[in-house]
Amino acid sequence: MSTAAVEALQAPVTHAVEPLAITAVGAATPAGLGLEALGRALAAGRPGHAEPSVQEGESLPPRPIRAVPDLRVTELIGRKGNRHLDRTTRLGLVSCRLALDSLPVPVGSRTGVVLGTSTGSIRSSSEYSLETLHQERPYLVNPSLFPNTVMNCAAGQIAIRHGLKGVNATLAGGHLAGVQALRYARNALRHGHADRLLVSGVEEFCAQSAWGWHQSGALSPDAAVGEGAALLVVEAEDAARSAGRRVLARVLACETGYADRGGLARALASVIGSALGRSGKDPAEVTAVSLGATGLVGLDRIEVRAVRSALGGALPDQVVRVKETVGECFSAGGVLQIAGLLGLWQLENTGAARTAVVPAVSRDGQVGCVVLDLNAPVG
Repeated sequence: MSTAAVEALQAPVTHAVEPLAITAVGAATPAGLGLEALGRALAAGRPGHAEPSVQEGESLPPRPIRAVPDLRVTELIGRKGNRHLDRTTRLGLVSCRLALDSLPVPVGSRTGVVLGTSTGSIRSSSEYSLETLHQERPYLVNPSLFPNTVMNCAAGQIAIRHGLKGVNATLAGGHLAGVQALRYARNALRHGHADRLLVSGVEEFCAQSAWGWHQSGALSPDAAVGEGAALLVVEAEDAARSAGRRVLARVLACETGYADRGGLARALASVIGSALGRSGKDPAEVTAVSLGATGLVGLDRIEVRAVRSALGGALPDQVVRVKETVGECFSAGGVLQIAGLLGLWQLENTGAARTAVVPAVSRDGQVGCVVLDLNAPVG
């Protein structure tokens, strides 16, 4: 076999996919409620709110904290059925309400939910487990605590409260959860499981996870532990435009891959290249990058090196580091990276065409990238 034939067999084959339109965004972050608050904080280089609510007797690690301020739960989602909701579910419901309120008409029952998470509510699972040890017998644990320990609690509550009957999925992807959720949404829409999807990432702040991050050594000493939720309303671009809905941005590609030991930078650069190829974009067309590994020891340098390699040796003009405002939000990070980028674009509102890459990398070898573009003014 000739060398040319072997290279042709080994070359990755990418096929273009139909773009997804992002038609609404909701965000509850340490910068405040809404996309505008996040965009303004990022533009000013301002860290988010730093005073989390803690339970009596809890201690927090000696490191920066970023927490969502006043959630206005009663105002945004009503009083009914809120008593036993955990913070993860409340964050998800508030970000959903903010997104849906920005749409001119209801989304309809054939809307689904795809939520990215790590393990659901870490506080709820921890406290429920602790109750089984404190009580005389495990069956004396308060049963109202149990629903919050289920990983898909937040996604289920979003669907139930809004009458959404499309596909409902929760993906435990850690730092790759945002990319994986968008890939899942793209496939679900292509196969007709919903007309549109609410793609969300949610991570609550709690003492348990804060101590976990602190003791792990995975974060640099000055990196904050945070929380937040962001939700994207996505649908087929043709459907959105034919219905006259505003398109905030387009998702052109969402690619994932896996790295061999010691090959994270190379694998991430390859995935970014594949995502750009599937998008029909040249590296020179990329105007922005929204980084996701900020503050993660070692991974932050790997991510920057991979982006430079994929884009021809230099970072684009606009570099967004959303974690400097919201802190380490684990599985919510990917969707927050996208929300932060859109918040800045909305604030700038220059009308210029833009293309952005949103990378993701994890210590377990997973890598991914989302490619976004904007061809019209936002606003």
